[in-house]
Amino acid sequence: MLEPIGVERQSVVTSLGTMVYYTPTKPPWREEDKPDSENLPTLIFLHGFGGGSSAYEWSKVYPAFASDYRVLAPDLIGWGRSEHPERNYLPEDYIRTIIEFIEKTCDSPTPVIASSLTAAFTIRAAIARPDLFKSLILTTPAGLSDFGEDYTRSIFAQIVKVPFLDKFLYSAGVATEGGIENFLKNNQFAARDRVYPEIVKAYLKSAQQPNAEYAALSFVRGDLCFDLSKYITQLKTPTAIIWGRKSQFTGPEIGKRLAALNPEAVKVFLELDEVGLTPQLELPGVTIGLIRKFLKLLEE
Repeated sequence: MLEPIGVERQSVVTSLGTMVYYTPTKPPWREEDKPDSENLPTLIFLHGFGGGSSAYEWSKVYPAFASDYRVLAPDLIGWGRSEHPERNYLPEDYIRTIIEFIEKTCDSPTPVIASSLTAAFTIRAAIARPDLFKSLILTTPAGLSDFGEDYTRSIFAQIVKVPFLDKFLYSAGVATEGGIENFLKNNQFAARDRVYPEIVKAYLKSAQQPNAEYAALSFVRGDLCFDLSKYITQLKTPTAIIWGRKSQFTGPEIGKRLAALNPEAVKVFLELDEVGLTPQLELPGVTIGLIRKFLKLLEE
C-alpha cells in the first residue's frame, strides 16, 4: 500500500463494493500538459493473496510499462484500500469482481498479469468472458487444491476454522510486523535477504486495514481454494506461465502438469531459478524483462 512515484489512486464500484486501483498518470510518466493516456493500450496487474496482500506486490514492476500502456493495478475486494465486506469469500466473488473491474475500465480485450491464486481465478474469468482478455501472463497460477489435493484438510486450515480463535490468530499472529516478516522470509521469498523494511511495512499496512481479516481468513481456511485442473482445459486465451522453482505449497511440478493439460492455450511455461511465490518482488528487473518478452510472443 505504498505507491510508486507518479501514481494516481482511482476507483470503480463492483457488486461487492468499491475497488481502488492505481495508475501511473502523473510526472514522470505523463507530462503535466499532456496527462491523457486514452490512446494507449491497457495493461492490468492483479495481486495474489496472503496476509497483507495488495497492489503493492506489483509496484516494482508496473511503472516500467507506463510509457507504453495505460497501467491499472487494483487492490482486490477485501484487500489493500478497497472495500472490505464482512463476509466469507468464495472463488466466485473474485471471478465476478475481476470481470466487473475489466468491464468498467477497459473497452477492448486486455492483457492481464496476475499472481498465484488470483491468477487461477483469472483463468476462470477468461474462460467465462474470453472477449475481455487479450492474453494472460501468470506467476504461479494454482487453485491450491489441484489434482485432488485438499488444502482444507491441512492442520492450519482446520485450526483457523475454530470461531473466535481465527480472528485472534489473525490479529496476534498474522497482522503484526513480526508475523508479516516471518512469513515473507520463510514462506514467500526464496532468499530471506531480499525482504527489506519497505515490503514489510506495505504488507503490514494492508493487513491492519479494518475488516482485513475476512478475506485473509477465507483464504487461510481454504474457502477460496479449488482444483484448477478441472477448468484449465477450457481456456482459449493465449497464456504464459512463470513459476518460481522454490515456491512453497505449490511446486513447479504442479505447474507443469497444469500447463500440459492445455498446450494450445499455454504457449510458455518457464521455471525460474532461485525464486519463490512472488518473482515480481524478489527479482523485479527479471520479471519486467519476461513480461515484455511474453507480451510480444503472445501477440504473434
